[in-house]
This record gives sequence, C-alpha cells and structure tokens, in this order.
Amino acid sequence: MRKHHILHRYLGALFLLAAFIPAWSQDTAPQTSGDNSKVNQRDRNAAEPTADQQKENRSDLELTKEIRKSLIADKSLSTYAHNVKVIAQNGKVTLKGPVRSDDEKAAVVSKAAQVAGQDNINDDITVVPK
Repeated sequence: MRKHHILHRYLGALFLLAAFIPAWSQDTAPQTSGDNSKVNQRDRNAAEPTADQQKENRSDLELTKEIRKSLIADKSLSTYAHNVKVIAQNGKVTLKGPVRSDDEKAAVVSKAAQVAGQDNINDDITVVPK
C-alpha cells in the first residue's frame, strides 16, 4: 500500500510539472515585430542623442518632466507612446521610440511642442502598428 501512495505522489508531481512546461517555453519565444531592437542599435550612433545625454540643468529637466507628465496623463495613448524617450538638451527636445499610429505620433509631438515650442522639437518617433 505504501508503494502505491508514493507512486501516486510521484505521478501527481509529474503531471503538475508537465502543466507548466508550455508556460516556460513561452519565455524563450522570439520577440514580436513591435520590439525596437533595431532602433536601439541606431541609437548607439554617437551622433544620435540618447537618454543618458539628458542635460542636468533645471530648465531641461523641467522640460522633460512636463512633457512626460503630459504624455502619461493622456490615457488614450498606448503604452508605447507613454514610453517615448524624451531627451532635452539646451532647450531642444528629441522624441524617440515607437508608437502605434500616425495619429498617436502627431499627438505626442503636439504635446511636446506645447511645452517646448514647435521649433524646439526633433521628431525621431517611428510608427509600429500592432
């Protein structure tokens, strides 16, 4: 009887483990077309402004903060648009990253222009539909 009980426990554990194998295999699935790995490679170019080049002066930090606040407050924007990189350097703002549509791109650029002025916006946003 004891061997029978041990066998049931072993089989139960084996079935439980088998139930999680599909979930583990999903973690190694290839990235979807919405990823921005190629864009990140472009950003390694020394001529391209990157987030680590954000100026630490008060006015540039304030510009970035206000633009970011405006983007996050707009709940109609996708997570992609909420996460657009905002890089302020001496009053000039570079916007980078993917968004889901041309309308969303226009909304992000418009919100940034309301804060920094249209002439101070460098638009490097890309549209990556679902």
